[in-house]
Amino acid sequence: MAGTDGTGNVTEIVIGRTESICPECLEVIPAEKTVREQGIYLRKTCPEHGAFEALIWEGSPESYEDWGKDIQPADHIPGARGTEKGCPYDCGLCEEHERRGCCVLLEVTGRCNLRCPVCFAGAGEDGSRDVPMEELERQMEYLMAHGGPFNLQISGGEPTVRDDLAEIIHMGKKKGFTFFQLNTNGLRLAEEPGYAEHLKEAGLSCVFLQFDGVEDSVYQVLRGRALFQKKQEAIDACERAGLGVILVPVVTPGVNEDQVGKILSYAVSRMPVVRGVHFQPISYFGRCLEAQGSYRITIPKLLSLIEQQTGGQMRAAHFTGGNATNPYCTFQANYLRQEDGSMQPMLHGTARAYATSEQAREFVARQWTGPEEAEEPCCCGAEPEGSSGGCCCGEDTAQMQLDTSSLDAFLRKLHNNTFAVSGMLFQDACNLDLERLRRCYILETDSRYGMVPFCAYNLTGQKGKTLYR
Repeated sequence: MAGTDGTGNVTEIVIGRTESICPECLEVIPAEKTVREQGIYLRKTCPEHGAFEALIWEGSPESYEDWGKDIQPADHIPGARGTEKGCPYDCGLCEEHERRGCCVLLEVTGRCNLRCPVCFAGAGEDGSRDVPMEELERQMEYLMAHGGPFNLQISGGEPTVRDDLAEIIHMGKKKGFTFFQLNTNGLRLAEEPGYAEHLKEAGLSCVFLQFDGVEDSVYQVLRGRALFQKKQEAIDACERAGLGVILVPVVTPGVNEDQVGKILSYAVSRMPVVRGVHFQPISYFGRCLEAQGSYRITIPKLLSLIEQQTGGQMRAAHFTGGNATNPYCTFQANYLRQEDGSMQPMLHGTARAYATSEQAREFVARQWTGPEEAEEPCCCGAEPEGSSGGCCCGEDTAQMQLDTSSLDAFLRKLHNNTFAVSGMLFQDACNLDLERLRRCYILETDSRYGMVPFCAYNLTGQKGKTLYR
């Protein structure tokens, strides 16, 4: 959308102003949200390095404003640090931050058994090391003293290259953490018999599995080798161990946009061990700078891909922005699998699933844990028949009577037949909006800085400059 100023010069409509950073020097500069025919752009100019812009929304200004209309009041941040330079330079969390943490990443190693061209962290570089146990213990204690227990994501590098991963989880349990999520490529889970069971016994709650498609050609581009069979074997291992799995695709323009529906279809076919899909459109930091392109996948674009490639079974109207963080960072919808295999949305897209960081923690811990075993008889007294949407006597799950004899069976079936579809749109140096960053609840922990919003921690300038790494 553009007009003219009466002299024939094209003008753009400005619908908002914020602050961002220069992708070259990482200095804070003013930014505008402008409307064009293609959608909404974040535009900014550095006095030294010139003008930059990035597409942030493919849709009308009305749809953009409607998506973010229910932003919640700011949180109190326990033990917030004072600021000297201001956001994004004084994280820890600083007193300018507006959201308590939900998921906190604990990076236990910089080593990796792959060298993915799209690695956010640039893992596996020369000199990469394991983080000493003493340092991990200090980080856990810091987290518990500043708002914990958070949902703890064990990350890296590739955390499974450490042989003491179970000991790390066990230490976290002793410190008071209750939910442990493993961020992994799945290779060791697939290749080492009994490894998934070993981690489950230590206290692992679920596996956040790198999963970019159902064709090896996708993995050749994004991960450097054919991996689809290994991904399936990793899921098999988690199923045997009783671990929930969340498939995590990095959606990359020109590489796997056509895989969105196939990923969802495969995920549903592997229920209840697969608890959902968490899409992450590519952002350009870390090693991803090497793959940087001009086009970005926005929330409306990804929701359109979901609707088109699922034949309308999962619709854009089913989704909403996350209310516990900035809604322009996330989207989510939850489904209930029916007896005929169809997916019924549990909430319409206008209804927010949760409003606070604590509620988000609770939802993730509940939804992403592994399937519940059918140990008790059905409501009619017979043995259960698998994990389909209906019970053995033909009663639909939604219609099952909630008497004391059937309540456990009902809750078990409800858990095993729920499926979460969500996404997280990280920010990089080109599209960083400090208003969004201040509401980030996905945090990195670091012994030097405390808790740092994920996008600030991984922020990488176009010449490789970083703020925290």
